[in-house]
Amino acid sequence: MSIATLHPHRRSLFVSDLHLGAPYCHAAEFADFLARQRCDTLYLVGDMVDLWWLSQHRATWDAAHQRVVEALHDKARAGTALVYVPGNHDRAIRRFCGLAVPAMQVRRRAIHATADGRRLLVTHGDDYDALTQFGGLQERCGDWLYGRILGGNRLVNRLRRRMGLRYWSLAEFLKRRSGAAERYIARFEQAGLADVRRRGLDGIVCGHIHRAGLFEHDGLVYANDGDWVESLTALAEAADGSLSLLSHDGRTLAQLPVRAPLRNAA
Repeated sequence: MSIATLHPHRRSLFVSDLHLGAPYCHAAEFADFLARQRCDTLYLVGDMVDLWWLSQHRATWDAAHQRVVEALHDKARAGTALVYVPGNHDRAIRRFCGLAVPAMQVRRRAIHATADGRRLLVTHGDDYDALTQFGGLQERCGDWLYGRILGGNRLVNRLRRRMGLRYWSLAEFLKRRSGAAERYIARFEQAGLADVRRRGLDGIVCGHIHRAGLFEHDGLVYANDGDWVESLTALAEAADGSLSLLSHDGRTLAQLPVRAPLRNAA
């Protein structure tokens, strides 16, 4: 790979919800994305491996899935610090929290300090399930229907690739037209922001709900890095502490600038 194809060096990169091993995982796109990234710290914010699917169904593990593992090894060998914050689909990995396993640290949750001094809680987000009352599309309609929608999503995008068109999420399109899903997402965002407010932090980085988002509310940062099932997105921090939501092909979808410096008291 030439230097020209590499993305700008990032201070930190956050990804989640790859669901490696499940049939709807976009492993090839993630492996391509990761190969183009250069960062000091890479946070794996849960559900990277779908241990729940692997325990219930026949595993999907092809060359693209293996490329993901190799890309992570390459990052570690290049000096990138890997921090794994397990989610609900890879919950079993939580038994290793607090340990430094080969090539990475495993944490139940982490506090990330940005270059401009913001302290962000890094957590998968499933801790807020009891507060959101399972109102989203997947929860209300069931895993069966959600799986069929994701299958349709793969078919639609296979056809779009043949036509030379950019990736488009059918699942995201349907969720945005579901009032129940939108109310669920709003409750999730509120729960996360309330949590970091109680902790005296400046914001949250999470995943879990398969809805990427980056905004500031009442002085607090909400950053959801999205997923690699529907949105195919990641969160990046630049050297100055500014935050960007990135698509799988490197486009910037949303940005938060550097925090304004505090004015000296008169």
